[in-house]
Amino acid sequence: MKNSQRSHYALLSGLLFSFFYTWSSAFSLISLWLSQKVGLKGTETGLFFSAVALTALCAQPLYGFIQDKLGLRKNLLWALGLLLLISGPFFIFVFAPLLQVSILAGAVAGGVYVGATFFAGIGALESYTERVSRILGFEFGKARMWGSLGWAVATFFAGMLFNLNPNLNFWMASCSAVIFLWLLWLLREVKTDALSQLEYGKSSKLTLSDAITLFRLPRFWALIVFVTGVSVYNVYDQQFPVYFASLFSDVRHGNEMYGFLNSFQVFLEAGGMFLAPFVVNKIGAKNGLLLSGMIMALRVFGSGLAADAVTISCMKLLHAVELPILLIAMFKYITTRFDPRLSATLYLVGFQFITQVCASVLSPLAGHGYDLLGFADTYMFMGMLVLVLTLLSVYLLTGEKSQAPPSTTSKPILLNKSEIV
Repeated sequence: MKNSQRSHYALLSGLLFSFFYTWSSAFSLISLWLSQKVGLKGTETGLFFSAVALTALCAQPLYGFIQDKLGLRKNLLWALGLLLLISGPFFIFVFAPLLQVSILAGAVAGGVYVGATFFAGIGALESYTERVSRILGFEFGKARMWGSLGWAVATFFAGMLFNLNPNLNFWMASCSAVIFLWLLWLLREVKTDALSQLEYGKSSKLTLSDAITLFRLPRFWALIVFVTGVSVYNVYDQQFPVYFASLFSDVRHGNEMYGFLNSFQVFLEAGGMFLAPFVVNKIGAKNGLLLSGMIMALRVFGSGLAADAVTISCMKLLHAVELPILLIAMFKYITTRFDPRLSATLYLVGFQFITQVCASVLSPLAGHGYDLLGFADTYMFMGMLVLVLTLLSVYLLTGEKSQAPPSTTSKPILLNKSEIV
């Protein structure tokens, strides 16, 4: 790596680490907190997650288009950093009191904050990192690996801190946000028109009509079908800690063990992020997406059939294989089948946005299913949805022939120091 590559790789990796550390500290045990500390039932918790999803689906298209318009400027990331910074005070002094007064008001307020900050914000940060990686010539997956490590480190301590005092996790989230802002300040912006020059040989201004054109493309809607299936992983994960802890005779021990399990899973996921580019480059973006969908179906079905903590832990750990392949294949798919100038919009709308649309519909249904049928039977219905839509995507997704302009498939161009401002 040259100096500019090394510096941007290190700082972007640090940004991903601190973002995910903040997210995990504030959110990884939120369902346990809502269930055990606030006293919400499964349906009421589902209402909160639905509000998160609805907010995210409104924010994600906006974030995507803003980031595409900004190119490689950091304005949106600064706004996200400030939202991360207030995470501790928000959960302790705003969200918790509101839930005591009104479940609906609390769910809406919490959903708006969490959806806009974490579920929409991560797409903006990941798409920014992916763009810089293409320009400077390092692998996105190796940077994204540090995000997984950030989540793993936070989750390792989250269960223990939760048993001591749940507010400690929220304060840790704000402390990590301070590091995020410091690293963002150190990050030097890449020349703002570098991406369009890299892809087209000249500057090409992005317009709203370019983004709207996506909705007239059959291959865009084919991608939506696939994403609808894999979006189930968010709904599956939402109240999984509650089910996992219930498998232990002492729920406090279950809380702590879930923290260790989730941490171990994400450490494995980090290794998967390092290896996934090799797998996806070998089998192709389409096959990578399909492989991740099949692994997900297996994981959800297996969770429904599991009868003890050990078996369901093994199913949960499959996420460490599935998610890295999904993310790497998704970015490679959208940058070779569509206009790469719209990569942020495509990622945030075609993947993150649709995921949240599905979550907003499925979260309350899943919560009701958990109360009515139990976790195991509800997981079986989820697994069937993933399997059917993944099999359908075998015929709908575009093959390995690139749909992007020929220049986009060339090797990344390394910028001179004069092109870093």
